[in-house]
Amino acid sequence: MDVETRAVYEARAGDWAELRPPGLVREAAAFSQRCLRGLPIVDLGCGPGSYFASLGRPLVGLDNARAMLHLGRAARSAPGVAVVQGDLAQLPFRARCLGGAWARASYLHLRRHDLPVALAQLHRALMVGAPLEMTLRAGTGEGPLPGDDFPGRFFAHWAADELAAVVVGAGFVLDSVDVTGKEGDWLTVRARAGRTLPDFVGPGLRVLVCGLNPSVVAADAGFGYAGATNRFWRAAVGSGLVAAGNARDPLRVLAGDRVGMTDLVKRATPRASELTTAEYRAGLERVARMSAWLRPGVVLFVGLAGWRAAADRGAHAGVQPAHPLPVPVYVMPSTSGLNAATSLDELIDHMRAALAVADAPA
Repeated sequence: MDVETRAVYEARAGDWAELRPPGLVREAAAFSQRCLRGLPIVDLGCGPGSYFASLGRPLVGLDNARAMLHLGRAARSAPGVAVVQGDLAQLPFRARCLGGAWARASYLHLRRHDLPVALAQLHRALMVGAPLEMTLRAGTGEGPLPGDDFPGRFFAHWAADELAAVVVGAGFVLDSVDVTGKEGDWLTVRARAGRTLPDFVGPGLRVLVCGLNPSVVAADAGFGYAGATNRFWRAAVGSGLVAAGNARDPLRVLAGDRVGMTDLVKRATPRASELTTAEYRAGLERVARMSAWLRPGVVLFVGLAGWRAAADRGAHAGVQPAHPLPVPVYVMPSTSGLNAATSLDELIDHMRAALAVADAPA
């Protein structure tokens, strides 16, 4: 949340509690019944605790405004609720600790470019299968809301298909994105945390690394190329693609090295050979849309098999002369230990070549 929006909620928390009664009480109660038993539900952007009574227990309320949390603690519905001050863009939860996430009109205060990595952090905190229900504003653009009775706040607006793509990219199984509200000015997302890896992406990417798909080992570990024999991280450090201290931590790689990570196919499998050509081609369309939005310096596809299935059966490693992406593409061999034909030094050379493309003058 930006500083100005937080300041509004700090200064006018009491007015907010008085003027914004909860309008989705039944929906919140129904949501709590879908959450995983025995694990806490989190109310993200809980404000003054308007939904504490409906969301069941155990329950954690998170908000960025201390004044809102003071009201939440004092609410009659607060007993049994742990309240935490925190930012949606930097969640303070450990991996796989939450049984559900309710987010009523909270993620709409994040800039559109910041939503993917925020949802990636939420995905990491949720147990596989845990539900997410969130509401955001429908529309286009971002900035102040005309006629806002709490002026000074920032809002991001979304089209349903754009929001669906971000949610799926963040590792969720999407159940629905519905246009709601009396004037059709809200979107309600219902989804579940999938056994996969989220996209770790954002603005200003030097390189977007695109794998074939997550292995189940990687999905469970929470980062790509997690297999003991995979040489990706050794090559990435050796080439200068990522700093040694950031290896195996995609959030630090994103923030520190400006390297994003995604996959052609989100479905996790024990072996990439289980994927179909149709999945690869659909995935390439998704990555093309993401590239058009985020404009990385280069997309580095790791694994010739996926690129050949999705785009060009006769492709060779290196810069690709023809492709459907709006930014340069470099394809390198697989870093899997099963690819004995390619040495670690060769993998390092490919990554260095991709970096040279990213850093070349436009």
